[in-house]
Amino acid sequence: MSHPKLKVDRTIHGAVLLAALVPAFADAQAVSADANPNAWRYSLSVYGYLPNFGGQFEAPTSPGGPNLAFNAGQVADTQKFSFSGSFGVHNGRWGAFSDVLYLNLAGDKPYSRDFSLGSGPIPLNSAADLSVGLKGSVWTLGGEYRVISEPVLTLDLLAGARMFAMQPTMRWNVLGDAGSLQPVGRVGGTSGTETQWDGIFGLKGRYAMGSNGRWSLPFYFDAGTGQSHLTYQAAAGVSYSYSSIELTAMWRYLSYDMKSGGPVDNLRFNGPMVGATVRW
Repeated sequence: MSHPKLKVDRTIHGAVLLAALVPAFADAQAVSADANPNAWRYSLSVYGYLPNFGGQFEAPTSPGGPNLAFNAGQVADTQKFSFSGSFGVHNGRWGAFSDVLYLNLAGDKPYSRDFSLGSGPIPLNSAADLSVGLKGSVWTLGGEYRVISEPVLTLDLLAGARMFAMQPTMRWNVLGDAGSLQPVGRVGGTSGTETQWDGIFGLKGRYAMGSNGRWSLPFYFDAGTGQSHLTYQAAAGVSYSYSSIELTAMWRYLSYDMKSGGPVDNLRFNGPMVGATVRW
């Protein structure tokens, strides 16, 4: 079975991701002066994430036949299931975190003309029933070291690894005039898998606002490479802390540029997330 090729060229609204607000994003919090700086501290976070997602699927219709391609943003608009969780641990200036993000998107578009066959335009009386599915997970695991620990500003350097796994699928049924498409290729489907491991480096922190320090501006950035050409993500927002609970609203951007030869070329997530963090 041939593999689809995923290229990002436009954006689509994905689904709500019930997820964990990554400790790498939101757990950089100044320790009070009367606290034990060498005590073990833990954090667990959950959030909702509403990203924009864009991509184009492309696959051969038959051996030697033209490629059929369509923009996933014009087809996939349904969330089937999503989950994410994260956990962080700190002792003094040192810390570690783990975050898993999972999504499952799917959609159908009957009698669509939003596709292409080969390099030329489709015939005027051509249409297709299209469907697309996209399962994916991103797992980030890293350690961190605090270089600035002040009541107003904290800043951590981080290093670790990120795993990216995705299973795109596509189905089509070409109706009407199919041009150079052979009958065997009018109805078909394909799926593929892609898993990438990359090393990442970055920083995270927060800037406290007000005299009581309950309001703050968290920020995060990482970038890396390995089995992909480049991966990076950034997030920034505002948070409010009350006792051991913190509420956070941020904007998160995640990008992947993959090496050639696989079913995925590149991938982008871009959107708001809102959630809560509990520390003990």
